[in-house]
Amino acid sequence: MANRLTVVDEIFLRTHRGMGTPIALQGLWRTADRVHPELLRQLHSALRVGPLGRRVVRPSVPGARRYWRANDRAYPLVIAPRPLRPEELWEWADAQGFDLDPEFGPGWRLAAARLADKGSLISLTCSHALADGRGLVIAVDQALRGRGGTEVVATQSDWADARRQWATVLGGTAKALRSGVPKRPKGSLSGDVRRAIGPLPSAVLQIPAADWELTAAARGGTPNSLFVQVVSHMLWDSGFRSPDIAASLPVDTRAESRVDNDMAMTEITVTRADTTASIREKCRAAYEYRMSSPGGLPEEILQVLPDRLAYALSRGAGERDILCSNIGVLPASLSRLGPHRCTGVAARAIHPGLTVLPRTRLSAYLSRTAHTYTLALVSLDPERIDSHAALRDLATATLTAFDLPSAAW
Repeated sequence: MANRLTVVDEIFLRTHRGMGTPIALQGLWRTADRVHPELLRQLHSALRVGPLGRRVVRPSVPGARRYWRANDRAYPLVIAPRPLRPEELWEWADAQGFDLDPEFGPGWRLAAARLADKGSLISLTCSHALADGRGLVIAVDQALRGRGGTEVVATQSDWADARRQWATVLGGTAKALRSGVPKRPKGSLSGDVRRAIGPLPSAVLQIPAADWELTAAARGGTPNSLFVQVVSHMLWDSGFRSPDIAASLPVDTRAESRVDNDMAMTEITVTRADTTASIREKCRAAYEYRMSSPGGLPEEILQVLPDRLAYALSRGAGERDILCSNIGVLPASLSRLGPHRCTGVAARAIHPGLTVLPRTRLSAYLSRTAHTYTLALVSLDPERIDSHAALRDLATATLTAFDLPSAAW
């Protein structure tokens, strides 16, 4: 993996300091029977020496990018002391995202709990600064297959990196600066009303892959365009009144399997008149471009400015009415934990310590195993969706309207 942090890495790093929406990624596995602690300890040990085992180090030269250093210090494996009742599942899962620190402390955590139905629930959380959703999947796949270590590529000295960064920024901004430096957004950075926000409603639903793909094909679309359409209708069904919905779409830009933030963002606008087929065309066109850097300036400017100014220039980047993150097909290795077959595998993002609601009202994450699509949902609109049960029922009703059978966790 590259030694220096990217612009996206640093955006997510700033969220840990209260500049933006805090984000931790989470993988969840459900098994029909109890997983032995020794198997979990083996997985924990493999993750500790894998690509998640690293931390951020500040450079010694102004303008140089932060860099990664291997770090085998980890939070101990956490096993809940008693079985979880169904109504406790999401509070327990959300709690695993707190205290992750990719700079000064461990940036990931492995935890497990017994379930009242005799099964197990396993959670792996990591700071979004360490990896995106696909990166987390790759890290788990490598750990389960006994492959992959923390290999950080040697790189330039801080002085050489600083010279490169400043040359890129100064050269790339010369034309843009003729029109003036982009103005600071109106209002101070402390102008948001900060308050304690209770647990965010969550839901996970499993849909047979054959039904999802047949429905998409019958409507002239793809599994991805059906995903965007279904989530848009969930938001409208919750009471969202605007006839247009802005959808943020992460795009995986990997050329090879790497555990990092190798992604870009694009967006489309969904209307009530849109079909699965028309959304397919909108997505296809949107993937040809990416959300641009602030004011047409080179994105590297966000890495040479002080953190608070960089945050002001990139504030709200990627946030739209809904987020539709299609993580894709999961490796076969994630469908088992040793001898235990997984009855469900889900990937999502959570927001530990959230004090300001972002623009995003509904976040959705789609992944596929061999025969199942899994839709993980997190609501950030407590006025319209006020409980886990409300989100589950809303999602079930919308899926039913699309003739999609589902089973909720």
